[in-house]
Amino acid sequence: MAATTALPGFTQTNRSAASRSLVVAQLVDYSLVQQDVSKDFLIGSRAAWQDINARGGIRGRRVEHLALETDGTPASVQKALATVRDIPNCVVLSGSVGDQMAGQVVAQLQKDNLGLAHAAPWLQNSSLDIDEQTFPIFAARQEQIAYALKTLSVMGLQELGAVYATPQDHTAYHREVERIASGMKLRLESFRGADNLRAIGQQLTPRTPAVLLFVGGTPELAEFTQGLEKQARQRYIVALADVNLQTMLQMGAARNTPVIATQPVPLVNASLPVVRAYRETLARLFDEPPTSLSLAGYIAARYTMDVLAEVDGTPTRQSVLAAFQRRSKVDVGGFLVRFNPQRRSNTYVTQSMMTADGRLIG
Repeated sequence: MAATTALPGFTQTNRSAASRSLVVAQLVDYSLVQQDVSKDFLIGSRAAWQDINARGGIRGRRVEHLALETDGTPASVQKALATVRDIPNCVVLSGSVGDQMAGQVVAQLQKDNLGLAHAAPWLQNSSLDIDEQTFPIFAARQEQIAYALKTLSVMGLQELGAVYATPQDHTAYHREVERIASGMKLRLESFRGADNLRAIGQQLTPRTPAVLLFVGGTPELAEFTQGLEKQARQRYIVALADVNLQTMLQMGAARNTPVIATQPVPLVNASLPVVRAYRETLARLFDEPPTSLSLAGYIAARYTMDVLAEVDGTPTRQSVLAAFQRRSKVDVGGFLVRFNPQRRSNTYVTQSMMTADGRLIG
């Protein structure tokens, strides 16, 4: 696979049409461990941009949505941003996905000094310092973990297990998880996955914490739950926003362990205007079921559109960046974006739960 590829959906336009259009670029990590997350997020973004164009674009300007596939490595991110740099009417990056690659984009934009707004990335890392050209609108990992653990506080939670799906997940996230656990005054026991997550589940002992934070993707979590099937002690798994519970059930996850999955967007069956619009648009344009990740991609695009619509005259990179830097409160159909002094927006978190009998709640 090429390190950087324009995914289907971007149409090369002639010069006169290009002069009237805006290009919105989206970097997408299609590496093996991220492709499930990226696929859903990208579908939501595509649905939004297609619908925006069908309704007249942004102030009469058509939006060319350029999705650039990367393999998640710094070299591929650098190459994708070089492509973006050479498109004069590309005025914003929107919805970089997944988390580790979004962090690389932050660093590379600083290094390249592109002066390009980086809107609504799927940036879960709560330890990363946010600069003046990155605008994260989704709750980070710290808020997700805190929200999920509050629901378990009735158990008098004093200890937490952290299961990392891969050595790469451990390297990327263990310091952040340790910091969060320390801040919540929880004793932490960590488990590092490698080739057999089922074996880790089978090897837990009665002394292992009952609540396990799982850091990894949907296939890995399904495998891990299969190893918990014969555990005598009841376990509760807290999964983060990269996990899709519906897909996990389809993959044969064990159903005797409750799994709580957080998401920094409303529930897909919510009545908020943006969620209703998302469901209608997705059903009209794509043969895909609603998921929290594609809803996040849809919201990322809609937020980007709302800020672009505030720019007077012909949008340029400089004027678009200035519009984002005002960090005004934006109501995206009931999903409220408002930034704190750390330049992060939302503490909005919801959760779904897969019960011990395999039902999905929320």
